[in-house]
Amino acid sequence: MAGRTSIPNKSSALIAMIADEDTVTGFLLAGVGNVDLRRKTNYLIVDSKTTIKQIEDAFKEFTTKDDIAIVLISQYVANMIRFLVDSYNKPVPAILEIPSKDHPYNPTSDSVLSRVKYLFSAESVAGDRR
Repeated sequence: MAGRTSIPNKSSALIAMIADEDTVTGFLLAGVGNVDLRRKTNYLIVDSKTTIKQIEDAFKEFTTKDDIAIVLISQYVANMIRFLVDSYNKPVPAILEIPSKDHPYNPTSDSVLSRVKYLFSAESVAGDRR
């Protein structure tokens, strides 16, 4: 396989997941999963036994790691730690709220969508003044 260059690990980025078992399993089957040398995973499966503290700790860990570019979080889980999700303002890793099988997506509580609507409404107000 001469001529092939390998992708350097330092420039590759991961997707982290905080969601229910079915959602995480689907993404793991798609190849999103990772276990590092310290046996830490890039996902947290949330079930009835998962505490809010565990969810908060996972969110803080994933948003501070250098090798994570996107954090996918089920919207119902994001609602449990809404204060953390809403106060997060860095561009990387990006936080994306996704629906789950048992909890439909509610666009009114999506923090990213709310910010986009705010920016477009402020932009349209500024455009009307010209």
